[in-house]
Amino acid sequence: MPEPTPEPPDKRPHVPGAARTPEEGVIADTGAGGAMDLATAEGETLEKTTDGPLGTGPAEKPRSLWSDAWRDLRRNPVFIVSGLIILFLVFISLWPGAITWMSPLKCDLAKAQEGSQPGHPFGFDGQGCDVYTRTVYGARTSVAVGVCSTVGVALLGSVLGGLAGFFGGVGDSILSRITDIFFAIPVVLGGLVLLSVVTSNTIWPVIGFMVLLGWPQISRIARGSVITAKQNDYVQAARALGAPNSRILLRHIAPNAVAPVIVVATIALGTYIALEATLSYLGVGLKPPSVSWGIDISAASPYVRNAPHALLWPSGALAVTVLAFIMLGDAVRDALDPKLR
Repeated sequence: MPEPTPEPPDKRPHVPGAARTPEEGVIADTGAGGAMDLATAEGETLEKTTDGPLGTGPAEKPRSLWSDAWRDLRRNPVFIVSGLIILFLVFISLWPGAITWMSPLKCDLAKAQEGSQPGHPFGFDGQGCDVYTRTVYGARTSVAVGVCSTVGVALLGSVLGGLAGFFGGVGDSILSRITDIFFAIPVVLGGLVLLSVVTSNTIWPVIGFMVLLGWPQISRIARGSVITAKQNDYVQAARALGAPNSRILLRHIAPNAVAPVIVVATIALGTYIALEATLSYLGVGLKPPSVSWGIDISAASPYVRNAPHALLWPSGALAVTVLAFIMLGDAVRDALDPKLR
């Protein structure tokens, strides 16, 4: 019996939008005026991969330094742990009554230097005040001083250093010499001299002192970042197109020069908290009836042998807080520094 003759392939032109059979090939343009036959699977792959360059897949949205930094921070356990500690400190600073019901100024001399008791887990200090309550309320003072001082230092130092680095000239030289003078002043000695004549019991004299002696560091860093950023090609192009100095500084230079300032300010925040406690311990910072970890540490030092708990808890809270902000600053530095990638 003769074998059936195979049917010739369909030579009919394919109508756009019509379905093809599995045996039917796909006509793909070669880009040189010709065409070639592709299998159906290959044709579908080619059609799906034409979004990106050279058929590499769908084009991805370009990522910025800040998006890359946030992605790295979310995967960094140091950032997560320090961030949780700082969030807890902010929470108890805003709402201390959520975890304690006593007043930090309510004291009972009959319970002076007593240890832990039901309802008083940290015991009592030399004046009979509840150590747990004073430790909780002390976080409010420390966080407020640290945050306000950091914001003031960052704003003042960034503005002065950024303007000096952008315009240069005589103003830059004068600012450099002024920063050298402030760097030569010892911080603790300057606090002893300047704050010893202040009689206010508020936190603002301490914040003003920290801003006065802290801005030169941020100013020098901001100046160097602006000098580096203004030499980039996009800044030169904006200047060639006639953009004013204000637009160049605010739109092109500042967003690319602020990263080092953020890193240094974050690390310095913990330093300012420790400095406030040091000045309060020496008697020239915050003064009673203000509640501060430095004040409690200073008051508990004379009877540390009889009641070590009165010194342990406020000093431990201070150490954990400073460490948390330093760890946060290190994590932010690693995420924002492209050289460490």
